[in-house]
Amino acid sequence: MLRIKNLSKSFNMGTDHEINIFNNLNLEIEKNKCTAIIGSNGCGKSTLLNIIGGSIPLDQGQIIIKGKDISKLREEKRALHIGRVHQTPSMGVSPSLTLLENMSLADKKGQNFTLKKLIKKDNIDRYVELLKALDLCLENNLDTKVRFLSGGQRQSLSLVMATMKLPDLLLLDEHTAALDPKTSSVIMKKTNELIAKYSITTIMISHNMKDAVEYSDRIIMLDKGQIVLDTPSIHVTERELIEIYRAKLEQIVA
Repeated sequence: MLRIKNLSKSFNMGTDHEINIFNNLNLEIEKNKCTAIIGSNGCGKSTLLNIIGGSIPLDQGQIIIKGKDISKLREEKRALHIGRVHQTPSMGVSPSLTLLENMSLADKKGQNFTLKKLIKKDNIDRYVELLKALDLCLENNLDTKVRFLSGGQRQSLSLVMATMKLPDLLLLDEHTAALDPKTSSVIMKKTNELIAKYSITTIMISHNMKDAVEYSDRIIMLDKGQIVLDTPSIHVTERELIEIYRAKLEQIVA
């Protein structure tokens, strides 16, 4: 479904601070599966998602979704095919707007509209049903401004907004990292339910080895921009993954 061909990316080229992140990286992501990407800080995880999403341009290579090369498309054009939930709960929502206004904005993605015609009453029942599935009572607070929600509630709203148009690809950039363990567990379960319900092809960055094993179909470990592990999640345990991860960290320190 997603093909990354001969991807190369460097920063600060021609200076003493030049960093080569990727050099001819090739990767294929299977349709309707969740792929977890893990690795130490600086290995290229978030850079890869930013390149796929279009917020960082690639130097060479191709990003192909469902047979279409999107490498030269602007970020807003790619957003028609890609949903994303960021690490920071407020990045995927508009805190100054209400829940209803945020849901309406997400529903209008790719369309021309004015703020006066943002909300359609015919859509409200559908928004309520989407929010009910979260079991957080958000459907009872449609007129509440998002800035008054907790981090977990905002991230839950971001998740619904990112998936309500059924994107070809969902990018999860450590979307539970800023939450407490209990809330993180709730969000991961809701994420898994949404992905399974709508069969959404997903790439999930995580530092949580337990989540990577439990909630993904495939695990990829990056190290210095290279794939050093690529395995079905059922073939590796959390303990084994932690041992591999620690070994790579020790190599970096050494």
